[in-house]
Amino acid sequence: MIIFPAIDINNNKIVRLREGNYDDVKIYSEDPEEILENFINDGASDLHIVDLDGAKSGYLSNQETIKKILSHKKLFKQIGGGIRNETTINHYLELGADRVILGTIAVENPKFVEDMVKKYDAKIAIGVDAKHGQVRANGWLVNSQLDSIEFCKTLKNLGVKTIIYTDISKDGMLSGCDMNSYRLLAKEKELDIIASGGVTEMAEILELKDIEISGVIIGKAIYEGKVSLKEAIALC
Repeated sequence: MIIFPAIDINNNKIVRLREGNYDDVKIYSEDPEEILENFINDGASDLHIVDLDGAKSGYLSNQETIKKILSHKKLFKQIGGGIRNETTINHYLELGADRVILGTIAVENPKFVEDMVKKYDAKIAIGVDAKHGQVRANGWLVNSQLDSIEFCKTLKNLGVKTIIYTDISKDGMLSGCDMNSYRLLAKEKELDIIASGGVTEMAEILELKDIEISGVIIGKAIYEGKVSLKEAIALC
């Protein structure tokens, strides 16, 4: 199982939101280089990046900071937030992203997802952001009213291999992750599920590993010292 330390960017600062609330932001750093070096020193080989402003607006944001992060050669880098057309997919791949994450566009235009997966294969992942079992879009602000688990099955039928599943109600809360949803998703053997949102303890990471979840994104728990990134990587 892969551990993805997370960098969420808002106004070119590294932050965490609580429950996806853009008015409830905690700033952790204005220096991505320092954060990246810490991750690498702890043994990280993978990185999860989110352009929070782009996720909300649908436009490229925070590009100065993102370019610096994507220029790092030592890490496998996946990025999401506002990626809603092929031009933006190519933009991030050319900057050095190894995988791009589609979110809102997957809700609005499944045919686009199908086409992009056929063309770019493993370089495309889908971010499914859920709250109370329903898929959210536009930076978590719009309720699509789609059942989140069924939506993941629909994506599988479109050829999607990797899904980042986030329970927004858990994200940034340090209250534990949505283990029930991950147990259901783990049964979909054709999918690589990456868990995101609320992971707080090593015991949760072990349980996610035991049910054969492919990866875990950890953000606030690392920044707040609740989880040792080095220990988590060694464990997995």
